[in-house]
Amino acid sequence: MKRFSIYLLAFVVATGISFTGCETVKNTNNAQRGVAIGAASGAVLGGVLGNNLGKGGKGALGAVIGGVVGGVAGGVIGNKMDKQAREIDNALPGAEVERVGEGIKLTLKENAVRFDTNKSTLTTTAQANLDRLVPVFKEYADTDIKIFGYTDSTGPADFNLRLSKNRAESVKDYLVNKGIAASRFTIEGLGIADPIATNDTPEGRSQNRRVEFAITANQKMINDAQKEAQKN
Repeated sequence: MKRFSIYLLAFVVATGISFTGCETVKNTNNAQRGVAIGAASGAVLGGVLGNNLGKGGKGALGAVIGGVVGGVAGGVIGNKMDKQAREIDNALPGAEVERVGEGIKLTLKENAVRFDTNKSTLTTTAQANLDRLVPVFKEYADTDIKIFGYTDSTGPADFNLRLSKNRAESVKDYLVNKGIAASRFTIEGLGIADPIATNDTPEGRSQNRRVEFAITANQKMINDAQKEAQKN
């Protein structure tokens, strides 16, 4: 995977160290330890980042953290998200795939999803790249997908806000037309907010013109994970 969330890695390492010293964990298999570590790291991550971002945290990161379940069920969900993240990364190498807590933050910059200047119509290149994601999204149907659109700081802020929402809507509509249930999607345009690079250079502005996805467990996945957790 191209990029891992530093938050997730830090907590997995930390909880892994603490768990491996326990006599109980020494008597479990690798899969059981993986779920335990995933559950604890998800719970800790949700508590720490959730407090920092608050329930109203904007952007894909805030949406993913807001969906943390925690406990053993959270570990089960995390394992499923690991598999989905790897498949997304393999399907679309130009994407930035981050496993955060119990979800996935997916960032598509202009190298993956490009729009013509001041327009929300997907280019043929953007459509081809989204086509690569469709099989993965269909395979993992028990997830909710929130799409966030962003622009650079060029032009009026109110225009950029509308444009970013329209671009997120275009991405959603395209995926729905490819057979993915519309009920799985929500969209939000954030305009010039939360730049990931400087707006003072063409390269930086290009990075800020992006679409982000927050992929989280839907209620069915949560219910299934809780049932599986009760069996362990």
